[in-house]
Amino acid sequence: MTATNLAELYDLPPLDWQAVRTHLDAGIAQAPGAGGPDRHTCWLTTLNPDGSPHVTGIGALWADGAFWFETGATTRKGRNLARDPRCALSVALRELDLVVEGTASAVTDPAVVAARAADWAAEGWPCEVDESGVALTAPFSAPSAGKPPWLVYRLETGRATALSTVEPGGATRWDF
Repeated sequence: MTATNLAELYDLPPLDWQAVRTHLDAGIAQAPGAGGPDRHTCWLTTLNPDGSPHVTGIGALWADGAFWFETGATTRKGRNLARDPRCALSVALRELDLVVEGTASAVTDPAVVAARAADWAAEGWPCEVDESGVALTAPFSAPSAGKPPWLVYRLETGRATALSTVEPGGATRWDF
């Protein structure tokens, strides 16, 4: 991993990736009223067939050192990822704004899918593993997720950029 201080111009030290991870490990509340200013929304950017960006809000979570999200295979983001797995996920937290760039892949390990279902259920979304063992179902999801079953994706980080939103400030990019 290499770090680039993007705030050198202002004589600010680089941010520490481990501090960012510690913040993420503490959880990203996405329920209304649970984050700042009202909640944290994760935004996923995928690439359309013509190369233009497609940006949509998603219910991502951070677990096991990575971002995870779900969507139906026939949704626009699902089709985009099947064709080109490059994507970016961004979130504004109280202490920092974060963008993670990398590649997303559908997870087919039943134990991992079950673990993520349990994580989402613990946050209040009543999802569970469907009969296939490798996809999710629930009574509801975001309209942009499409109808179940929903595939679980892991975002493999290639680059991350954080901007501190509290004193003393700072901005850093990490290449992994």
